[in-house]
Amino acid sequence: MQIVETVLALLLTLGILVTLHEYGHFWVARRCGVKVLRFSVGFGKPLFSRYDRHGTEFAVAAIPLGGYVKMLDEREGPVPEELKRQSFNAQPPSKRIAIASAGPIANFLFAIFAYWLLSVVGFTTVAPVIGDVDQDSTAQRIGLESGMEIRSVDGHSVTSWRDVNMRLLERTGEYGQITFGVSGNGGTGQIAGLLEGWNLSEDTPNPLAEFGVTPWRPDVPPVLGEIVDGGRAEAAGLQAGDRVDSVNGEPVNNWFALVKAIQQAPEQTIRLGIVRDGQSRVIEVTPALRKSESGEKTGFIGAGVKEVTWPDELLRETRYGPFAAVPRAISETWADTRLTLVAIKKMVTGLLSPTNLSGPITIARIAEASVSSGFEDFIRFLAYLSVSLGVLNLLPVPVLDGGHIVYYTIEAIRRKPLSEEVQAMGLRIGMAMILTLMVFALYNDLMRL
Repeated sequence: MQIVETVLALLLTLGILVTLHEYGHFWVARRCGVKVLRFSVGFGKPLFSRYDRHGTEFAVAAIPLGGYVKMLDEREGPVPEELKRQSFNAQPPSKRIAIASAGPIANFLFAIFAYWLLSVVGFTTVAPVIGDVDQDSTAQRIGLESGMEIRSVDGHSVTSWRDVNMRLLERTGEYGQITFGVSGNGGTGQIAGLLEGWNLSEDTPNPLAEFGVTPWRPDVPPVLGEIVDGGRAEAAGLQAGDRVDSVNGEPVNNWFALVKAIQQAPEQTIRLGIVRDGQSRVIEVTPALRKSESGEKTGFIGAGVKEVTWPDELLRETRYGPFAAVPRAISETWADTRLTLVAIKKMVTGLLSPTNLSGPITIARIAEASVSSGFEDFIRFLAYLSVSLGVLNLLPVPVLDGGHIVYYTIEAIRRKPLSEEVQAMGLRIGMAMILTLMVFALYNDLMRL
């Protein structure tokens, strides 16, 4: 069932973003006087299609990993004399640049709209208050302490741990100074220190954890919440609401101690002392085995924690009026754009491992998680992915929109197009680069599984 939900989440996510991107090309092409033959979401044979009054076919195809807008073009076949002025290749470079740019621009506009909508509807975040600082970590060396609330990073205001993570990700691999605006522990001020080449792990980067900071969390009692159907917890007779007081006779005081005890006993029968309806009892359960990417073996029983309420003083509610939300939405979109560009730059220069590159499997898993988390998380995920799609499509790589824009710009300067041989060579190089990246991203996905 979870696989089905993940696939549906991927289809929903890609369907929205691809449709927006291709609609940008389509809308501008129509207004530039170019005849559009097909608007397709997906590649391959159409599953169903319809035609509009202009003769454009709108189709949904079998392979849902992209889409395209096919325009009338003399380079792809004979064009009747009366339609030649509507062909793409007959348009001046300025119009072709506009059409090629429209897809990525549509992605950026959607992100701005998504962040505007969140700002108007309002959202609640948890204040970034530090719980613990790891010994000998970058955070400890700089001077961050438990109990501090991070208010800014390098002068940029932050209101959530997501904001902090994004700012830290931008500074990975650098040696310069980083500055934190903090409050708590008796005052408000700034703390600054040198990064000294602080870097992320290769496989699953967690900027906050690797910087040496653990967010503050309320006490989480060892009370079971959701029980997974078909899991070891259900088979043993555990129920939602059970409070686990001991494991093999040893007391446990919080949820994390319980999780640790279960993880350390894969395929080993353990005795859980529980309290249910005021009555104490002992239930035996055998945690199932799970292997991590590194080969580490841990146990799990298929039970979630009961929801914990955060203190009101640590919740930050953000809401803007329709007009005030516009600059905030633009700022959020620019922050995502900058982060994507920085990540690309750091992968190229070796400061960020290429193993962090993700493909459709990882996107599907994150999409499913964001859909399950609620409206806000899903919209944020869509906005960030839309920005990434826009940035990547503007890279000057043949095959991508950015590559076409470069060709048309050169043509406008030279007053004639590049030779077909040069364009064909660029096409082959671009295809090889894109296919290599796709295979590598898919490989990373499989390794994460």
